[in-house]
Amino acid sequence: MADLYDCSDPDQRAAGLDAAVAAISRGELVLLPTDTVYGVAADAFTPAAVTGLLAAKNRGRAMPVPVLVGEASTLGGLVIDLPPVANELAQAFWPGGLTLVLEHAPSLAWDLGDAEGTVAVRLPDDDVARELLRRTGPLAVSSANRSGRPAATSAQEAVEQLGDHAAVVLDGGPRASSTASTIVDCTGPTPRVLRVGAISVARLREVAPTLTD
Repeated sequence: MADLYDCSDPDQRAAGLDAAVAAISRGELVLLPTDTVYGVAADAFTPAAVTGLLAAKNRGRAMPVPVLVGEASTLGGLVIDLPPVANELAQAFWPGGLTLVLEHAPSLAWDLGDAEGTVAVRLPDDDVARELLRRTGPLAVSSANRSGRPAATSAQEAVEQLGDHAAVVLDGGPRASSTASTIVDCTGPTPRVLRVGAISVARLREVAPTLTD
């Protein structure tokens, strides 16, 4: 069973982040809060760790794992090209509940699933998650639930579903809702909504009028 740290306590938060960084470096899984729901994280650049994440969720490679970053500036190093509309959306809604799908740089040594040369990237609006990401670098993060089951909105729910597969749990308190991020594909000539979630299409169109859904 994973070691759980209450991040409302400064000492436990510090110890938990240290433990999470160490676990990620060993290729192990970490359960962590994000601004949407709880996630299960693995080192994005350790294929065996990502495979373990998919196995823990009972999820196939056909649904590639998104990547979370700790700073918006990291995005430029992960992708071949950053279209102006993607940059504008990131500036407007990051950190927050928007995931952008872009063509990733071919030099990156990762295997996130059958992504066909793309990566889904998000900058979460959660202090614990971002502090961890700043220390580890980009992490492959998916919702902390078994495939087909509801997303976890508390550390306890995450533990009930995936606790046996993780080394560390960072408890950041309950989440306000179970709404996942909105996903926008920016690989084509115009941005396209793949999933409506935390950010509405109407709000996105204020920044990207050509957006299709």
